[in-house]
Amino acid sequence: MDPFTLNLIMIIGFVIGSGLIIVEAFIPGFGVAGICGVVLEIVALRCCWLLHGTVPTLLALAGILLLIGLAVFLSYRSAMNGRLSKSHLVLKDTETAADETRPDHWIGMEGVAVTALRPAGQIEIDGTRLNAASTGDFIEKGSPVLVTGREGDHYVIKRK
Repeated sequence: MDPFTLNLIMIIGFVIGSGLIIVEAFIPGFGVAGICGVVLEIVALRCCWLLHGTVPTLLALAGILLLIGLAVFLSYRSAMNGRLSKSHLVLKDTETAADETRPDHWIGMEGVAVTALRPAGQIEIDGTRLNAASTGDFIEKGSPVLVTGREGDHYVIKRK
């Protein structure tokens, strides 16, 4: 191949590959975008090595690794504190810290059944989901409920 074509492949590989790796950092799991990004980066590094030699290739590799590290850092930070932490993609505990320190906090409060309770399911009180079980009655999704007690890891409820 002529040097112009190799330079073009190298530049396109670096730009698109880096973009795909950054996109992959914000998508759960390791999928097609990440694999394609890594393959494009490897092709770009190979073209760089053929055209410019070892030292520029090692510098390009260091730049790619810094970019990947920055993308991982930003996605981790976003998953813990930023907009991604408020997403449904990030798994969280269903009970708040106030509930862990005072488990009886929810007793006597009213909420809504998020799932059908037959007799177990989930309820929501003030935007917080809690595991709950009725006293044996079937409660439809969306029904208003009242928390009457706590047994182990779930709350006992009744239809309001």
